Amino acid sequence: MKFAAQVEYIGTQYHGWQRQQAGVVTVQDKVEQALSKVANAPITVKCAGRTDTGVHALGQVIHFDTDVVRKPHNWRMGCNFFLPDDIRLIWVHPVEDDFHARFSALERSYQYCIDNRAVSSVLLMQNHTWIYGKLDEVAMHAAGQYLMGKHDFTSYRAIKCQAHTPIREITHLSVYREG
Repeated sequence: MKFAAQVEYIGTQYHGWQRQQAGVVTVQDKVEQALSKVANAPITVKCAGRTDTGVHALGQVIHFDTDVVRKPHNWRMGCNFFLPDDIRLIWVHPVEDDFHARFSALERSYQYCIDNRAVSSVLLMQNHTWIYGKLDEVAMHAAGQYLMGKHDFTSYRAIKCQAHTPIREITHLSVYREG
């Protein structure tokens, strides 16, 4: 069977999503270890998109194949039991054999938060960057609108990028101030 799951994590303690060389702790390592304990067999996962060191995720979609029979609820609850407190599976669902977390994704969403005040907040430092100087969110929003639409992002691709095309469509970009 093939299952999809949504993973949520605080990436502060991890060297990104993707498994790396021995001794480097990643979110994928922790998720695969927990699922493998539930399955009592090795489980490898594929994800919709990787994150860098220290990056958090609210809706990372993964999938895994297994011959082990478990109800979705048992996969979720069992995996969460074995995961550290900063990683959680939010849901697990069976999916069709042709589903692929990365290639079946229809869109991705990113949120960047800036703590823009004189003193950085200890409560926000885990998921906000801090900038002391005055920011003009109206000008930033206006500049961001030039990125709307389809564009060729070849200049931003890694040398070994696996994406089929550098063309991406930005459908929504908003910069605003709260408080």
